[in-house]
Amino acid sequence: MTERDDPGDNPGGSDDQGPVKRSASRFIRRGLASLTYGNPFYTMTLGRGGARQFAVGWSDPWPGDARDGHALLDGQFRFGGQTVKFDGTDPESAAGAVWLPVGAGADFLTELHGFDWLRDLRTVSGVDARRFARVLVSSWIECFDAWHDTAWRPDILGIRLANCIGFYDFFGRSADDEFQARFFVSLHRQANHLSRSLASRLSEPMPGGREILALKGLIVAGVCLELGDPIVIAALDELEREIGDQVLSDGGHGRRNPELHVDLLRHLVDLRAILRSGDWVVPDSLLAAIDSLTPSARMFRHGDGCLALFNGGREGTPAAVDAVISQAAPTARTVRSLPEAGFERIAAGRTLVIMDTGAPFDPPFDYGAHAGALSFEMSIGRDRVVVNCGGYPGRASEEARAWNAVLRGTAAHSTMGVEDGNSVRLIAGGGVRDDPFTVTADREDAEGAVLIEATHDGYLDRFGLTHLRRLYLSADGDDLRGEDRLDGHAGQFFTARFHLHPSVAVSPGEDGASAHLRTASGLTLVFQVRASADDTALEVEESVYCGGREAMKSRQIVVSGITNASGATLKWGFRRDPQR
Repeated sequence: MTERDDPGDNPGGSDDQGPVKRSASRFIRRGLASLTYGNPFYTMTLGRGGARQFAVGWSDPWPGDARDGHALLDGQFRFGGQTVKFDGTDPESAAGAVWLPVGAGADFLTELHGFDWLRDLRTVSGVDARRFARVLVSSWIECFDAWHDTAWRPDILGIRLANCIGFYDFFGRSADDEFQARFFVSLHRQANHLSRSLASRLSEPMPGGREILALKGLIVAGVCLELGDPIVIAALDELEREIGDQVLSDGGHGRRNPELHVDLLRHLVDLRAILRSGDWVVPDSLLAAIDSLTPSARMFRHGDGCLALFNGGREGTPAAVDAVISQAAPTARTVRSLPEAGFERIAAGRTLVIMDTGAPFDPPFDYGAHAGALSFEMSIGRDRVVVNCGGYPGRASEEARAWNAVLRGTAAHSTMGVEDGNSVRLIAGGGVRDDPFTVTADREDAEGAVLIEATHDGYLDRFGLTHLRRLYLSADGDDLRGEDRLDGHAGQFFTARFHLHPSVAVSPGEDGASAHLRTASGLTLVFQVRASADDTALEVEESVYCGGREAMKSRQIVVSGITNASGATLKWGFRRDPQR
């Protein structure tokens, strides 16, 4: 059972004063940080010394995206769901204006100043990409030699330090002496500030899970620049506490987001490699976390090698997910249940079903949570069939806020909704209200077939209804049967949605209770439903899929009706079409 009924002090909870208190606290922290770090005397204390070479070498091992690298070279900076274009393709002309472009949102600036784009430029390779990377790094050092509230935020600073060190062989080793001198001075100054800011706690709190990025950067810099054992030891102690907060006992991640799950695993694998390169003893907690996270990362992969879409995560690429798992623990077995995180995986034949059987966790891990209780995804071989809509990158622009409001809602998930409401009440800033919310789940395996039965009470207080969902997959994988039941008040409008991947063609049946599907590989399926509710109707409607790089049009099967005195029961199924 997953329960969230006593979340404690939730600054964004149902108390209307919560957001006000959180904003006041953020304002005070920003003011104190600006007074402490933003004055010239503090800047002087960061120093101009330090080593001019790495004591320990480390190269980032992960693949980038050549498309994004080429876009950068063409003056298109695509970060956080926004694209900022610069006139001309000469890196010298683009570098000076890039760092704080007008209209750039918070997520755009976070990715821009984090320097993950170095990975994409390295994938492009070649003299132009190398030179562009070096000019941008040099420009950043020129513009941000002193503290800045965004560019020097601990999580952004930490990942930038790790990237500057991890991609040094690509852009820096062939540079002239002047560049290298300025580069190493900047690394030391950033690392000195990061160490102090993490100790002082003056910096604005980071979104749930991003503390790892700050600690990663400090540990990488501490080992490679030999900043001193006390700095590394203190960071490792904090890392152990952070792992304890983020990694659940079943190997799940507190944000319940498969994409963030794999990202965390990737960062921990990097830290293991760095520590071993520097002849440091790798903490048992770090090794245990990698061993725990890897089987559950496998759990979220569909047949196409990409990730399932839950709580804002996107699918990624097979190469990127493969790289993380192969370096983490290549022999790890795939788990089928994450009872604490709240997910179940059913696999039979070529069919795979992944179901959300959990609830959002307490702040800060409710950040970005979706109202997708009891939703599921289904793939057959490499064909994704039933999906959730996914997550929209970025939050700052009007368009991004509108998209996020839609995609976080229950209607954007393959589950049942009531009166166009959400299974949990969402906060616009990213969290959830602290209403009582309980999910239960039971699993039964018998001779290759699997039955999952799960319930949640998210509609009880508002609509007087509880939702039960049963999923049964036959041993051969050719027959997925489901039952959705609403128990409680009559007269409530409901919708059961089955969002389909954009590659799936669908047409409604003539009987008004079925639909015919055809996947990208030519597989044909029949969806059928029987209902014990009033005014039940099946329709095929438009939908959207945001699992990849861009939003794509798709379709959804929608079964709607009105509860009667006994509630409502839908019995439905997907099976191979024997006639095609």
